[in-house]
Amino acid sequence: MRSPRIVAGIVGGALGLAVVIALMLVLLAPRSVLPPSGDQTEEPAGPTWAPPASVPVAAADPGDGIQTRVDGDWAEQTAAATGIPVRALVAYAGAAMFKADQMPECRISWSTLAGVGAIESDHGRHAGSSLDAGGNAVPPIFGIALDGGNTAEITDTDDGKIDGDTEYDRAVGPMQLIPQTWRNWHVDGGGDGVEDPQNIDDAAVAAANYLCRSSTAMDTEDGWRAAISAYNSSDTYLANVAAAAVSYTELAG
Repeated sequence: MRSPRIVAGIVGGALGLAVVIALMLVLLAPRSVLPPSGDQTEEPAGPTWAPPASVPVAAADPGDGIQTRVDGDWAEQTAAATGIPVRALVAYAGAAMFKADQMPECRISWSTLAGVGAIESDHGRHAGSSLDAGGNAVPPIFGIALDGGNTAEITDTDDGKIDGDTEYDRAVGPMQLIPQTWRNWHVDGGGDGVEDPQNIDDAAVAAANYLCRSSTAMDTEDGWRAAISAYNSSDTYLANVAAAAVSYTELAG
């Protein structure tokens, strides 16, 4: 699995208000399950934003969870075309459909959420994990300790209740949400009465909420780049998510 660089560090000297706000967005953003690698100071090759994907086909009789919003035939065909597991795909598509109803000005696409999920955890398949029928990562996915080595330093904020680490925070689940982000955007996306960042339905909606809080008009280059940069500010991360999202859009047709 290719891993995004986790960019951290504070520019020396006095920081203006705009820089402080930008830094806080980075510190509250999810982090990858893998440590960074390579020099990412140069602008990477490839796409730097993802035009919106086609709108998923809605289910005729949806249930309570976001995953039930999506037509089964569309999901099966799109999963076969893109290689995204069906269980992850219906979460991404359902979350995008949910945000389209709740916050239409955001205009987040399923392919963008799929691009984030691909880079963060290979759609819940990182290190031998997989998504069960309920959308839960089994075994649970935990990122590296954010100990300030090659990451931002974030000391424990949850007493290890979310990430199992009482010394440093770790990103958790298929969308790699840090405890603070999860506490801000926790949600029962799957409609099962449980809020769990290890569940792809809950995590996909929480990630969509976070991205749409960070930026709107994600069908434009500026809006899309602002949202993804809030999730992770690395140029390489942005390019990797864009490449994955563009590929999924093209493969889905």
